[in-house]
Amino acid sequence: MTVYDPDAPTGSGFWHWSVANIPASVTEPASDAGNGTGELLPPGAVRLPGDAGAARFIGAAPPAGHGPHRYFIVVQALDVEDIGVEANTTPALLGFRISGHVLGRAVLTATAETAV
Repeated sequence: MTVYDPDAPTGSGFWHWSVANIPASVTEPASDAGNGTGELLPPGAVRLPGDAGAARFIGAAPPAGHGPHRYFIVVQALDVEDIGVEANTTPALLGFRISGHVLGRAVLTATAETAV
């Protein structure tokens, strides 16, 4: 599961949250699963540091006046239970690692904008 903002003014977007190895039996994350402790994630799930350097969900905060930002919330079903990533793996490398293992993908797009 990942949350990514392609509109962040970085030249490469901004990864807000990434979690790997969520068991197929999990049908929805627990409320506040993106908190800093990881205690609400299922056993075996691996939290990855996003672009803010934290292994937790970082909420939407587009720069004032920058216009609307899209946030892609993506869940992918894989053909393996463990994708073999460590807790210090980047979200971009996670994307590379899963590229040949995707069975299905769901994308929810949210938007946010901060007025001037």
